[in-house]
Amino acid sequence: MPLLDTRTWQPRTLTGPGYTVTEPATGQALGPLTLATPEDVTAAAGSAATAQREWARAPHFTRAAVLRKAGDLFTAHAAELREWLVRESGSVPGKADFELHVAAQECYEAAALASRPAGQVLPSEAPRLSYTRRVPAGVVGVISPFNAPLILSIRSVAPALALGNAVLLKPDPRTAVCGGLSLAAVFAAAGLPQDLLHVLPGGPDAGQALVADPRVPIISFTGSTAAGRAVGEAAGRHLKRAHLELGGNSAMIVLEDADLDAVISTAAWGSFFHQGQICMTTGRHLVHASLYDEYVERLAAKADSLAVGDPYRGHVHLGPIIDSGQLAKINGLVESSKAAGAKVVAGGTYDRLFYRPTVLAHVGDHTPAYTEEVFGPVAPVRSFTTADEAAALAARSPYGLSLGIVTRDPARGLDLAERIPTGIVHINDQTVNDEAVAPFGGVAASGTGARFGGEANLEAFTELRWTTVRGDVAPYPF
Repeated sequence: MPLLDTRTWQPRTLTGPGYTVTEPATGQALGPLTLATPEDVTAAAGSAATAQREWARAPHFTRAAVLRKAGDLFTAHAAELREWLVRESGSVPGKADFELHVAAQECYEAAALASRPAGQVLPSEAPRLSYTRRVPAGVVGVISPFNAPLILSIRSVAPALALGNAVLLKPDPRTAVCGGLSLAAVFAAAGLPQDLLHVLPGGPDAGQALVADPRVPIISFTGSTAAGRAVGEAAGRHLKRAHLELGGNSAMIVLEDADLDAVISTAAWGSFFHQGQICMTTGRHLVHASLYDEYVERLAAKADSLAVGDPYRGHVHLGPIIDSGQLAKINGLVESSKAAGAKVVAGGTYDRLFYRPTVLAHVGDHTPAYTEEVFGPVAPVRSFTTADEAAALAARSPYGLSLGIVTRDPARGLDLAERIPTGIVHINDQTVNDEAVAPFGGVAASGTGARFGGEANLEAFTELRWTTVRGDVAPYPF
């Protein structure tokens, strides 16, 4: 029996305008939605705050059981959910399968959080028991984007619920099903009590209401740096924590001892996976001058060999860009890069929302597609001559999310990585990696550091409370 029925897939009544979920590959309507208004957010926050108090008192094994069941359901309903990811977000099936795998793992890891030791016994100068304890924050607001909609929602929703919180989830309306309603369906089937998870697809006004509501002390936001700055500023005014996972323009450094036979596939994956619509996408290829010409030629050949098209109806390597606005941004950066002197050696063309994987040579400090986050399948390639120059080029960016270094000497790669500020480093790999057990986050314009995975989740979605206990009432001088 399917989890989702387009006639009844919104579990709660919203009062905003109608919205049609569409398939970017064809423009076909997949189903109707109603968007959330600020008033809907306010109502959801109230009911979530009420339900959360009982959930926080539930035994840890009760919460863990719901999370384990949710993980099982992501696997049991993989075929149905895969189709939504492919059709609604433009993912190729392999990328959809990866999202489903990570979603299940996030639930299993979150289940383990429920019984994690919750504090420490402290020494005290007074005759008393003194200890710290992690307690649920209350209601967590989650704002997630379109590009990896399931992963980027579940990685906050699952640990927040496991730790005793309620959640208000605002997915991008373009991927409201695979990034929102599918989670609601899974958790309802897993036995999550009502009103602990509200899915509120909506526009900026709904997001602003979520950040402003006094019953939501924590905001977990994934999206662009520009939007993240606005969320962080608003959260600061309301004296609440904001965990921000933002944009990137990640570099992959290819040292002179790299094996090009091995590295080209890795490089292409880093830039072209999911049409480059990944925050960790390899946005800058920094290649030693001795390898540069061959690297450009071989990467361009690889790009030209990749199939682009409808991932639901054919075997392709790249699917569609999410919408015409995003495609216009990508193409505009490529065209302005050409005007600034870059050479297009592969791609640079599109048909409807299908953008060819693109390789740019002769790029520099004034090449827009090199200096800015493209969020599309574009690989700018620049040469360097020394490790010092490579480190300087990689660090010369407002972003600091992920870094890849390719070398036959891993120790040399680790030493080089120490000189480049990023939240994530991969030696002998490209920049796009994710695991439920690993911390995830960037520095500088890429966000506020690791806020997802393992112990980071425990800190992100709880408050640390100090408690003391005495046998008798404490005496005082007056």
